[in-house]
Amino acid sequence: MPRFFASRDPADSAMALLDPGEMHHASAVLRMHPGESLTLIVDGALYASVFTGESRLPLGDPLPDTEPDISVTLFQGIPKSDKLEWICQKATECGADALVPVAMSRCVSRWDDRSAPKKTERLSRIAQEASKQSGRAVVPKVSLPISLKEMTALFPEFDLVLVPWEEARGVGPMRCWQSLQEKPKRVAIVIGPEGGIDPAEMEAMQKAGAQAITLGPRIFRTETAGIAALCALMALSGNMG
Repeated sequence: MPRFFASRDPADSAMALLDPGEMHHASAVLRMHPGESLTLIVDGALYASVFTGESRLPLGDPLPDTEPDISVTLFQGIPKSDKLEWICQKATECGADALVPVAMSRCVSRWDDRSAPKKTERLSRIAQEASKQSGRAVVPKVSLPISLKEMTALFPEFDLVLVPWEEARGVGPMRCWQSLQEKPKRVAIVIGPEGGIDPAEMEAMQKAGAQAITLGPRIFRTETAGIAALCALMALSGNMG
């Protein structure tokens, strides 16, 4: 069923308004006809509705919440080329709450001050489209790139910080999850760039409270490691049924 972002009509809380871009997508791209069913995404919630042929639509019954009950931020070492766009799209589908690019010592790609805002804006649009496609009501926040030091300063905000690292041994996502006394509500996952994580960076993260884990004997690419870790976390926390 088609999904559209909308805002609540300030004049009537039982109605919603499509912006011109969403209205164009419904009428000109999808060629919807009045009376066809659709889903509206309003204020972080999903609602049933029908297309009226106009930008003003009725807000029907609330639909089941599709958001996970665990908030996961993906800190991603900046990869080459357009890999971060793919990571952003798939992380959104997996239920990530935020994506933060991180400049790490082995990053080949570097964002300058001029290009970073434009790239971040594009990633935000990708996250929005991926949220719509995957049936989510919340769009993950995409941040401007930060340094490793800035990232570790954020670790106290999380209940658990996991760093999949190819040199880690013994403790994987399941063993780590089963060892927890309390199930975390806010989790951070840190993924290195193509060249991996430098041991000195791993040491700095562990000193800041991060836990290194293994994702098994196979080596994941940077663009798939975070997705694998996210899926494992969602499954272990009961958010995949």
